[in-house]
Amino acid sequence: MLCAVLLAAGAGCTKQAAPESQAAATAPAAPAEVKTESPDPSVVERIKHEKWTGDLDGMAERRFIRVLVVYNRTYYFYDGAEPRGISYEALKEFEKFLNQKLKTGNRQVSIIFIPVQRGELLQGLLDGRGDIAASNIGITPEGQALVDFSDPLRDNASDIVVTGPAAPPISSLDDLAGKEVYVRKLSRYWFTLTRFNDELKKSGKPQLILKAADENLDDEDILEMVNAGMVGITVVDNLVGELWAKAFKELTLHPDLNVATNVSMGWAFRKNSPQLAAVVNEFVKDHRLGTSFGNTLARRYFQNNKWVVNSTSEEEMKKFRQTIEFFKEYSGRYGFDWLMVAAQAYQESRLDQNVRSSAGAVGVMQIKPSTAAGDPINIPDVEKLDANVHAGVKYMRFMMDQYFNDAALDRVNRGLFAFASYNAGPNKIARLRKQAAAEGLDPNKWFNNVELIVDREVGFETVTYVSNIYKYYVAFKLAEERNRQKKPPAGRS
Repeated sequence: MLCAVLLAAGAGCTKQAAPESQAAATAPAAPAEVKTESPDPSVVERIKHEKWTGDLDGMAERRFIRVLVVYNRTYYFYDGAEPRGISYEALKEFEKFLNQKLKTGNRQVSIIFIPVQRGELLQGLLDGRGDIAASNIGITPEGQALVDFSDPLRDNASDIVVTGPAAPPISSLDDLAGKEVYVRKLSRYWFTLTRFNDELKKSGKPQLILKAADENLDDEDILEMVNAGMVGITVVDNLVGELWAKAFKELTLHPDLNVATNVSMGWAFRKNSPQLAAVVNEFVKDHRLGTSFGNTLARRYFQNNKWVVNSTSEEEMKKFRQTIEFFKEYSGRYGFDWLMVAAQAYQESRLDQNVRSSAGAVGVMQIKPSTAAGDPINIPDVEKLDANVHAGVKYMRFMMDQYFNDAALDRVNRGLFAFASYNAGPNKIARLRKQAAAEGLDPNKWFNNVELIVDREVGFETVTYVSNIYKYYVAFKLAEERNRQKKPPAGRS
């Protein structure tokens, strides 16, 4: 993902850099040296919600360009109060280039970053909620029907098959017949695989089974799940796979098994924007794949994180099945999705009732006996599995009633806010939810909204905690779905 993002943001990486032009010869400064001149915060929040369409002259008059980016641990995130990430740094370089080009002097044009989900990138341009979209966007016929693209930031990309420990042996594309391939429906990979399936059908060959990944997951999240054995097969950009395979050691890349070749990547913007297209393409010419700028960004941001493990292995699923009845009972009683609570328990303890923390927390839900036994939980004996799950879920219900009683939260977000509160404390999350609303974000949505504020104000630990739980939740849902498919209909053996 990171190099793909970097390429989509106007930079790239290869093992050996291609010859550099003079304009691209200087590597980007370290993050601490990035200087920003931001508009008034109240103006920024208004900008994030207004709808406007126009070309570069209008943007220069308004003195800002809205860029839609995907928020995650590589593209755009917060390090303390400071924004960081490959997209952030590359686009700040574009901002500098643009102001030099326009000779703006003291009336500089600012880049305003607007994090969105990947599936909202192109639609956001069409709706007038952004002016540029820059997050590893493939130049596809489907995309070109909607928006215009810059000159390619990278050519000759391939969409390759990637397998993990849960996959059967794959030696040819024909081996994919009848196998589940896990990709997001709004990704370019879905369109690629749909066309591939059409070709298989025309030639009389069996088709692969497309499984729609949760749209809250990005490429590295799905690769993480493949690496952990939660799902068996996916398809990704070849450079995305190459980079993340350095961190995810259980991945097997199949560069000879590509379902699309000669894919180009670029920035996207609205049609009929010739002025913006011209300046973007001028920037792209000297900031494309192989420059010192891009290579330095890649080295800076590609680093290991705490990766999830396989929550659906046979050993882990045995523990899961032993605890199901308790998760179902108490999640139903207190209004939570039982699979989400199971996923949180897996993050806390790997569903091991014998786990004890140095802080005194015990059991599957990692709750302190004093917290469980005291008001308002009043559940003793949390050393026992039943009581432990009961106390943990009741405590989350208490936090939701006490701190989020006014929130119009759907079932999934109710769980996500409860987990964030479990990790960082309900007072803090409630305060940051209000802060998110004040900054024009949706206080009732975790992903791409309140999580942005939590990341900035608390740090990435809580965001990672919730993100990991969500991946386990997706994995458990998949496991339950497969289990239901294996069961014969009632009345049949």
